[in-house]
Amino acid sequence: MLRSLLLVGAGGAAGSMVRYGASLIIGRLFASPINYTATFFINVLGCLLIGLLFGFLSKQQMSDGTWLILATGFCGGFTTFSTFALENVNLMQKGQTVTAIIYTGASVVVGLLLCRVGIWLAG
Repeated sequence: MLRSLLLVGAGGAAGSMVRYGASLIIGRLFASPINYTATFFINVLGCLLIGLLFGFLSKQQMSDGTWLILATGFCGGFTTFSTFALENVNLMQKGQTVTAIIYTGASVVVGLLLCRVGIWLAG
């Protein structure tokens, strides 16, 4: 258990640092008042990366420890959107498309509403 936590923590720290660095670089390349470009780029890149990792794991080309550090840790620190995307793809592959649609819609709507509530509560 401790080993798993350390692997996830190390990967998460690296993913967070790479996200921050990528945000700075992308922000300089595509300047905008609110850096949607960096967030979008990082989210879709994280989705590609977790898809590749899942594909390798499915073919037994990756150990559990490697999954923990790269997918759970790094991708989790880089963007949780990648995990969200993978969960929805897995639901759809299992024939649970309606659940995937509800999960996606609820996540977006409730997430936006609660973000607004948080701003309101803080202000």
